[in-house]
Amino acid sequence: MTECSQESFEFTAHFLRRVVAEFEGAWTSSDGGGVLLRQVERKLRLLPRVEACFCDQRDPERIEHGLQEMLGQRIYGLALGYEDLNDHEQLRQDPLLALLAGKRELEVPLAGKSTLNRMELTPASSRGDRYHKITYSGEALDRLLVDVFLEAHPQPPAQIVLDLDVTDTPLHGEQEARFFHGYYGHYCYLPLYIFCGEHLLCARQRASNQDASAGVLEEVERMVGQIRQSWPAVQITLRADSGFCREELMAWCEAQQVDYVFGLARNERLQAEIAAAMASAKDEHQRTQRAARVFTEFSYQTRHSWSQARRVVAKAEYLEKGENPRFVVTSLPTEAWPARQLYEQLYCARGEMENRIKEQLGLFADRMSAESLRANQLRLYLSSFAYVLLCALRRLALAGTEWARAQVSTIRLRLLKIAAEVRLSARRIWIRYPRAYPWKALFAAACSALRC
Repeated sequence: MTECSQESFEFTAHFLRRVVAEFEGAWTSSDGGGVLLRQVERKLRLLPRVEACFCDQRDPERIEHGLQEMLGQRIYGLALGYEDLNDHEQLRQDPLLALLAGKRELEVPLAGKSTLNRMELTPASSRGDRYHKITYSGEALDRLLVDVFLEAHPQPPAQIVLDLDVTDTPLHGEQEARFFHGYYGHYCYLPLYIFCGEHLLCARQRASNQDASAGVLEEVERMVGQIRQSWPAVQITLRADSGFCREELMAWCEAQQVDYVFGLARNERLQAEIAAAMASAKDEHQRTQRAARVFTEFSYQTRHSWSQARRVVAKAEYLEKGENPRFVVTSLPTEAWPARQLYEQLYCARGEMENRIKEQLGLFADRMSAESLRANQLRLYLSSFAYVLLCALRRLALAGTEWARAQVSTIRLRLLKIAAEVRLSARRIWIRYPRAYPWKALFAAACSALRC
């Protein structure tokens, strides 16, 4: 970037006063609220635990930027809205970001884009590699995501629901494992997400030339095993759309005492089963001229793929445009979950997961511009831990406030993006916010909650 040597800039006068601007102010940052994220990170001890999932083979006497510092710089950067490594060419001069990342000397610049890029382009093994001496363990990072979820609960819950879903990550280069997906209509990855409420438990980057349920059983088996080590009595239910309704997954759930409720793709046999219910819904619609729903259930088994008959709940709905049948297969008993309640209260609640995936995209989980799938998986991990920080901020600092259920983009805009002046002395780091900041009371409440 061309450096500006001009000392002052004169603009149109304001009545009798000249308007003159200069780059002579104190160190300032647009991310003053980031110190709240720092408090959250200290409570979770997140950065040291993320660093423990990496292997750094650099010579300690020859490095300028520590691994934990670089990871913090990248995770905080994503949380604060900086998606690209190029952003860090300017951000590396920001003393507030240096404070968040844990740099001891705040006057010294942070890592530049090239250094961060070498960290992200980590190979599976750095043995004999002169330029890439940092590697990561995907298994350890996966386990850490579940550990943070478990620690967020002071007492083991009686039951939990794990939501499974996939989305598309468009690709615009020649990335490894890049394939065209007919449903989405472009080249993309097909990442798998698993949430429990607002908690992210799994973010797996995958090629798109496979079924949506590919590899899900291995992820669920790993996750359920880890959860039950801490909560042996918890009742676990899997919830997903029809893309995950597969015999292998359902049979495993039944063998492991894990419940499930999955969407079931319609077919002629299923529609014949609800013909009477659909006729009742049609009569109700013609009488009221409003959408009509009739719920029913029955035992159903496919001709070839299923090993046994299973409970199917059906929604026979008739709308102005015609029939709208929906089907759900479940292991849950009728006594605990009658048909209407199971569909409307349990299954339809999975729509909330769409908001969680949107939050991931707001943290640039779709920025997959590295060449290798492994490097792009690391970028997905970094976005995931940025979400973990913001999710914990919402849970620990904003509970009971009007932002308790705010999207992470709203929290970032209103609570983190605060102009701040940073002054350094021998004994203190002063951060001064503008008097005109409109949400002082919420900021104070969040700060107070984090000190408890």
